[in-house]
Formats: sequence, C-alpha cells, structure tokens
Amino acid sequence: GGRITIDGQDVRALTQVSLRAAIGMVPQDTVLFNDTVFYNIAYGRPGASPAEVEGAARTAQIHDFIMALPDGYQATVGERGLKLSGGEKQRVAIARTVLKAPAILIFDEATSALDSRTEQDIVKALKAVSKDRTTVTVAHRLSTVVDADEILVLEAGRIVERGSHPDLLNKNGRYADMWARQQQQEKARETLADDAPGISVRNAAEKPAAK
Repeated sequence: GGRITIDGQDVRALTQVSLRAAIGMVPQDTVLFNDTVFYNIAYGRPGASPAEVEGAARTAQIHDFIMALPDGYQATVGERGLKLSGGEKQRVAIARTVLKAPAILIFDEATSALDSRTEQDIVKALKAVSKDRTTVTVAHRLSTVVDADEILVLEAGRIVERGSHPDLLNKNGRYADMWARQQQQEKARETLADDAPGISVRNAAEKPAAK
C-alpha cells in the first residue's frame, strides 16, 4: 500500500490533534450554526479577539457585508436567523479558515454551487487566503485551478494526466478536451445572459413534455 506524507512525515505517525490543526478546509456546502456571525467565524479558532475575527472577514471579503447588517457581527444566522446566499456562506467559511491559519488548505468543490460571477469573487478570496500555504483544490470547474503549480486529472480513481495548465493544454488530451467544452459552455451562458428577458431557453438534450 501507499502512504501519505506531509513534509516527509507519514500522517500515521502524527496525532489527530496536530493533523487537524495543520489542515483547514472550505467544503462545497458550508454549515452555519444558529448563532452570531462572529461565532461562526470565531469557530475556526475559539478565543480569537474581535480584531482577529474582523481581519479574517476582511481577507474573505465579507467584512463590509457584515457591517451592513442591522446587528453587524452580532447578527444571528442559520435556520433561525438571517438566510445568507451561497456566496456569503462560502465567505464565512473562508473567514473561518483564515482565522484558523492552517499550513495546509483544502478547497473541496468550494465554488461548484455558485454562479459564475460569484465564483470569480470567491476565487479571488481563495487566492488571497492561499498565499504562502500548501493548497489542494478539488474541482470540476477547471477555471478554479488554472493557476495551480500542478494539476492532477483523475478518471475512475486514477491519475490519467498531470502537469500545469499550459502543459496539459499542449497535450491535447483529457484535460484539454474538458477545458474546451467548459469554455464553450461559459460562452453560451454569457450569450444567453445578454439576450432579451422573457426568452425561455431549453437544453438541447431535453425532450418536449408529452401532451
């Protein structure tokens, strides 16, 4: 069998506490507690000062949004409080991770549920958070990994291609094919967004409903 190492150390030789402290994750679906915005961010590092929480929120580009809320950082969110959008919830998750200040970051489909415009804003925040940290990004949207030092293309659980974005495009393989298709889809979405309102567009693969 294989093994996973961090800085040459086998993770099996590390304690769970030290391993969890070294890793921060921003998942696809962020869980918010029925508590204040402050608590939801400070959960990343209990005992953090208000200034530290605010600093993390600024890095995640959500501070201004929070300050516009009636109760600011003391506003209650979650099922019993304010309903945040997908992008806002992701920014809270990013702020939480920034506050934790881990050495390793894992972004697991962190933008897959967002629209293209919100995704671009979140990607900017993720790049700011990733600076000087080891970062692993799991994504189907290739636009989120184009700046990665190395991209691993998985198919049926196996690595079928690896390299930088330019290298993989030059190979004209699986990655290049996915990139071309996603670029076409993005252009199609932009075209539809520019169309006059009131036009109903149906996926070409869909069949008309039976009458």
